[in-house]
Amino acid sequence: MTTPRSFRHAAKPIMGAERGASIDLRESAWQVFRIMSEFVEGYQFLTRYSKQVTIFGSARTFPNSPFYQEAVKLGKLLAKGGYTTITGGGPGIMEAANKGAFEAGGNSIGINIQLPNEQRLNSYVQESIGCNYFLTRKVLLTTPSQAFVYFPGGFGTLDELFEVLDQMRFKQLSVAPIILMGSQFWSPVVSFLRTNVFEQIHALEEQDLSMIHVVDSAAEAMTIIKKTKQSFQVCALDASQFCSDDAVNWRVFRIMAELVEGFEFLRDIGDVITFLGTPRVKSGSTFYKDAYNLAQGVARKKFGVLTGGGVGIMEAANRGAYEMGGGSYGIEAIRSHHDRPSDFMTKSKSFYFPFTRKLMLTTPTKGFVVFPGGYGTLNVCFEILTLIQTGKIARVPIVLYGKGYWEPLLSFMQENQFEHEHTITREDLNLYTVAETPEDVLRILDL
Repeated sequence: MTTPRSFRHAAKPIMGAERGASIDLRESAWQVFRIMSEFVEGYQFLTRYSKQVTIFGSARTFPNSPFYQEAVKLGKLLAKGGYTTITGGGPGIMEAANKGAFEAGGNSIGINIQLPNEQRLNSYVQESIGCNYFLTRKVLLTTPSQAFVYFPGGFGTLDELFEVLDQMRFKQLSVAPIILMGSQFWSPVVSFLRTNVFEQIHALEEQDLSMIHVVDSAAEAMTIIKKTKQSFQVCALDASQFCSDDAVNWRVFRIMAELVEGFEFLRDIGDVITFLGTPRVKSGSTFYKDAYNLAQGVARKKFGVLTGGGVGIMEAANRGAYEMGGGSYGIEAIRSHHDRPSDFMTKSKSFYFPFTRKLMLTTPTKGFVVFPGGYGTLNVCFEILTLIQTGKIARVPIVLYGKGYWEPLLSFMQENQFEHEHTITREDLNLYTVAETPEDVLRILDL
């Protein structure tokens, strides 16, 4: 990858984006209410449907593609089985699935996103709801479904895949089959998860991989879907069943409180570099030492360090900044089974809801350094890539640390996504840079 231009003084977010390089509380106030209205309206909309199956895939897939045709077939099979087909409502694979469901007389639903280009509501959506925020749209796309089908896609499809896997892993979402359509396309990702994420850094368990099913036809996908049962968490934002109908409860206010308190927390921490990575690495490992040394280098340049507030890579980064006398900040998750928080933070904030935590974790940063990690790390990485790619946030550097670890996934992106299926562009491949040493990272970040 070519080294990007200097990002030290990142531009302000475009389109009134959901994330940016600085926090204006006056501007954030209306965002809180808009996010909440999207949640409430979205869940009121979804409660009208049952037996929901969500289909993901590239908006850039053309009707002459075999995957487009297979998505049409799946939409038809779902309709005939009495299922509701949910997509992002756009073109490509989304259009194909909606088309199949529509032509077979089934429920064809779209949850659309407002983008500066590319996204439009396809003509086969019977009913839809539009979202301004990826945050709310992804929650609405994932929460009620009893199965998830992923056709070949780009950064956004990978973001949605790893988000669902991560939330199921931590029981924030009901466990449901993850069906990957197209073995030739998806096999490198599955291999990367097993070899690098599971075996190399132990960031996954065997049961985390067992949720994934790889198929090559709509008929195979339906065989799996027919074995599922309807999810009754149609209004759930997490495992404890938030509802947005007549049973609206304290969780509505807790979400609002987390958004307000989170923006207030971020207002005062200044310029930071965000470190992402697994909690599973030990203090004697190379990645731990490198994260520690890099954080010290960041602190020397008078930048703060922001992490998820846990152990492993997060602890290493917080510790490096803390012991150098720099700002060391954490955005922690409240989980009864989560790893203990780091002891090396000058300031931290805890969040109950994963989506509010992730919003805050990525909001104020001047750059991201992504160390090896599991579903959560991969989710945040591809969410940021998607937000930059679609113009939802200003471009900042994204540095993938450790070429040996990332190489299989980078090859997948180059060969399968860019060259074979054209789900990403050459420009998209330049949104990230690979680094091998802390010195490389500091140079890329222009610190």
